[in-house]
Amino acid sequence: PERATTEGFRRLLDGAKLALIAIDEAHCVSEWGHDFRPDYRLLRPLLDWHPKVPRLALTATADARTRADILAQLGIPADGLVIAGFDRPNIRYHVRPRDGIGAQLKQLLADQPGAGIVYVQSRSQAEKLAEQLAAAGRPALAYHAGLEAPVRARNQAAFVRSEDMAMVATVAFGMGIDKPDVRFVAHAGIPKSIEAFYQETGRAGRDGDPAEAWLFWGAEDFATARRRIEMEVEPDRRPGERERLNALAAFVEAATCRRAILLRHFGEQPPERCGNCDNCLDPPATIDATEVARKLLSAAFRTEMRFGVAHLAEVLAGNDSEKVRGFGHHRLSVFGIAAADEVALIRPVARALIARDALRADAYGGLSFGPNAKPILKGDEQLTIAVPPPRAKRSRKPRFEGPADPLFDALRAVRREIASAAGVPPYVVFHDSTLRGIAAARPATLPELARIQGVGEAKLLRYGEAMLAAVAAHEEAVQ
Repeated sequence: PERATTEGFRRLLDGAKLALIAIDEAHCVSEWGHDFRPDYRLLRPLLDWHPKVPRLALTATADARTRADILAQLGIPADGLVIAGFDRPNIRYHVRPRDGIGAQLKQLLADQPGAGIVYVQSRSQAEKLAEQLAAAGRPALAYHAGLEAPVRARNQAAFVRSEDMAMVATVAFGMGIDKPDVRFVAHAGIPKSIEAFYQETGRAGRDGDPAEAWLFWGAEDFATARRRIEMEVEPDRRPGERERLNALAAFVEAATCRRAILLRHFGEQPPERCGNCDNCLDPPATIDATEVARKLLSAAFRTEMRFGVAHLAEVLAGNDSEKVRGFGHHRLSVFGIAAADEVALIRPVARALIARDALRADAYGGLSFGPNAKPILKGDEQLTIAVPPPRAKRSRKPRFEGPADPLFDALRAVRREIASAAGVPPYVVFHDSTLRGIAAARPATLPELARIQGVGEAKLLRYGEAMLAAVAAHEEAVQ
């Protein structure tokens, strides 16, 4: 958009016969969009300079308010709004508190053999995690804006060609990546908003095959995000940013269907349960933690809102440690008021209170009241939390259940050879779903192969004989 508003670009368009002006990522036009960019607002004069040229605005991540603003900003009438469904039923959503992200990602990669993207929040974390995953035996590369352009291009090309690489990246990675066989997208920290989460996780499973989206979050993510809003965002945009962050907090804390929350956010009316998210597949136990929350808030107040959750837990548990005694906190009314079962809930309760802005953490971890503390303290609001599941001790079942298929593996090997020789990514030859169709049908002739979905005339001509030879070799080996 920066270039589109220059005088030179306008002269260039004046000399061309335009059939259409299309604006991609149109949510950037709206101040309510999750990635507002002021330069997009300057496109309207360009559109009006060509009043007879049809205009098309495209986005996958706009709620009702953002959609209305896009129409207004770009001069598109209300009857020009076309909404497709937001549901991506092949993506399975999981949300977990972050608890040793390196180990959690290694477990995810052990369970999920396909290619995937791990989104992180800093350049240094991208490089560090990529090294850890590569050291564990999985092809992994880093991608961020700080890398030299040739390195970024090389890493991106390697990922597009790969069938099992993990790309550890900042959000600089993803725009324009058209790789249909991404099997998982994981966030090592919270995304900017629900819209950003939906957009980024939507890079998985574009071939329609099962894919997974994982979000690992910590209370410090929300604390950092709230500080950024107050320090870096223009005052008139802060309310909207706070609203987005609160919606994201409700999503990660939820004990109900994840997909239903996402779809309702975009204005749809989905069923209460989708059957393909963590909370539907393994409904979490919930607990009323209001009393623990009130005790924790009281402890923060009595200690002058200068201490972190570890120290507050010590005080509430009645641990007469040197630090507690040194500050005189053993004499406070909140000293020792938490029972053992309540002490065990202090950290998840603190995480929930920070996420909903009832507690705020400063740069040193000290906890103070946020605007939503008062209703909980007064008893006007309750705090119900989901009990997080225990860390898995063994790998989960793969999404494609059943015994391994040697013929499918053989077909993938042949596809890999063909793709390497042609210098194209494997999915360009055939998608995995097509290879599974071939493995199930075991065709012996080209006409039989042609009946399998994904085998068009051109691909039949190019690759048909190689596929049939692989099937025949497998059949001969098992006889």
